[in-house]
Amino acid sequence: MNSSKKTARLAGLLYTLFSAPGFFAMVYVPHKLIVDGNAPATASNIAAHEMLFRLGIAAQLVSQAGFIFVVLALYELLKGVNRRCAVLMVILVVGPIPIGFLNELNSVAALALVRGSDFLSIFEKPQRDAAAMLFLNLHFQAIVIDEVFFGLWLIPLALLVYRSRFLPRFLGVWLAIDGLAWVILSLTGILLPQYYDKAFTYCQPASFGEVALMLWLLVMGAKDQPLEAPDGNTYASAARIKY
Repeated sequence: MNSSKKTARLAGLLYTLFSAPGFFAMVYVPHKLIVDGNAPATASNIAAHEMLFRLGIAAQLVSQAGFIFVVLALYELLKGVNRRCAVLMVILVVGPIPIGFLNELNSVAALALVRGSDFLSIFEKPQRDAAAMLFLNLHFQAIVIDEVFFGLWLIPLALLVYRSRFLPRFLGVWLAIDGLAWVILSLTGILLPQYYDKAFTYCQPASFGEVALMLWLLVMGAKDQPLEAPDGNTYASAARIKY
């Protein structure tokens, strides 16, 4: 197996491994525990399934940290296509990660309010439930804002995949559409929040571009790449220039 195929499959494996806890934290746990517009029911669900809620927090942290290794593996695979574009991809992934970590404090605060620690006893339960719902809403809004970066990092990735010649071009096109969809979804959530759910439904097919990429990398890998010359050109292209 050539080095490109090994790197591609490693990137696909890491992509799959660290996307799974993100899906668990952002889709499965909220679907199970959060009841829109109903603070008492949400608080009761969290209190009854505290460990599930805590697992959601932990899974989000693992996913955020793990994506550092995902983007580094993708950088190693694609840096020969365009190094500057690959560096931009890494920056757009790593830069927002601290925001994701800090956002989990909203979930921690919601859990503290639901548990009703002694120092919160001065507040009535309905007040604590309402405050917990506020923190959960803030957590969701922070994710909506972060969705801009969910989309932006896919643009340089799409360009790299499209120009790579060792990955299918349709994946690059799909990733570009995926990135644009995430940005549109984020702006909809900020500017027209009443249409967010509808926009999410319409954008959902585009989001499978990432799934297609990770499965392709994991199963098919990548064709071998030409060696890179010291000046940034490939040896093949350098030979053509010389002769």
